[in-house]
Amino acid sequence: MQAPGPAPAAAPCISYDRAMHNGGAGAHDGRRRARLALEDGLVLTGEAFGAAADGMPVAGEVVFNTAMTGYQEAISDPSYRGQVLVMTVSQIGNYGIAADDGESASPQIAALVVRELSPVVSNQRAVEDLGSWLARAGVPGIQGIDTRALVRRLRTAGAMRGVISTDAGRSDADLVQAARRAPSMQGANLACEVSPREPYEWTGTLGGWWPAVSAPDDSSGEPLRVVSIDCGAKRNIYRHLAERGCQVSVVPFDAEPEQIEALHPDGLFISNGPGDPKAVDATVRTLARVAGSVPTFGICLGHQLLALALGARTYKLKFGHRGANQPVRNNLTGRIEITSQNHGFCVDAASLEAVGCEVTHTHLNDGTAAGFRHATRPIFSVQYHPEASPGPHDSAYLFDLFVGMMRAARNAATAP
Repeated sequence: MQAPGPAPAAAPCISYDRAMHNGGAGAHDGRRRARLALEDGLVLTGEAFGAAADGMPVAGEVVFNTAMTGYQEAISDPSYRGQVLVMTVSQIGNYGIAADDGESASPQIAALVVRELSPVVSNQRAVEDLGSWLARAGVPGIQGIDTRALVRRLRTAGAMRGVISTDAGRSDADLVQAARRAPSMQGANLACEVSPREPYEWTGTLGGWWPAVSAPDDSSGEPLRVVSIDCGAKRNIYRHLAERGCQVSVVPFDAEPEQIEALHPDGLFISNGPGDPKAVDATVRTLARVAGSVPTFGICLGHQLLALALGARTYKLKFGHRGANQPVRNNLTGRIEITSQNHGFCVDAASLEAVGCEVTHTHLNDGTAAGFRHATRPIFSVQYHPEASPGPHDSAYLFDLFVGMMRAARNAATAP
């Protein structure tokens, strides 16, 4: 991980205690107090839940998600590794935690910031409340924060480093300095933290949670073999591929080209994941050799890594795209898709065109490239999450496109 970035110019600590502002109710009525400090000097006080942060403050890049539902899926998404997640919806936790809804085995975020933690859990599928789930995973949370004001600050200044602490003995100034010393997201290879250590075969489908998907007819009777380079994949991605009749072989982010070729894949998939794509050089080197040798599909971090392997450039967005309501135009059809997204880096559109690629999708909020395809090789990718967990189903057709490309390539290879 990159060394801590330079501290910004000195700024006074701006401390706001919502509990005191409300006449002493909340964090000072016997419940545990917590503070969120940003590197720009802002300190917000609220009530702690989840795990305690009494020793060293818990640090991360402070980002926000605009989705109205799906907090469990977001919190367990490996793409959020190393980040303090701010949920913009006013109340979180009302439907608890369900055993089957996680996108990984446990929470992945560094910490959680909400306006209000629901005191009631009402869901027949819930097995646990949100606070207990976070506490078991060692993830602190803070509620009673004015998240609307915090999000406006992040939109204006950009995503910032921050810390959460429940240690009353630390001063506000000390916490601000801790935020300024926290590692930067730029230059951070976090895929190595969330990628599987060993290869494995995926099992499991969408079950009853998705409209019926028809697996394509295959006269050979052999399932399509997809090799996934897992940089922090969400489970629902693999469920979609399996639902469409694919056999998914998962390999770590640093798998060598020979390891992938030995599996004789019909298609290559590169998953989502956290951190700076430029830092995941092992995957970029592998993709430079194997991408396009078979139909190749990437999403989110995988989209960025494919672009780098082809010679394009990436850069960090001011505050990123995170939520389940992000509008994207399919430039090939003119159709508008409402998409689920979670990323802080982006691919430079001009650099894609310079290396023989076409921008196929455009984010309508800021005009950034949201997808591309190669002009002569079977490579395509999107910046967003077509598996949409949570989110709308507008982009699930991309899995069908990938399966169709693999089927056509196999038929061409076996034709007389």
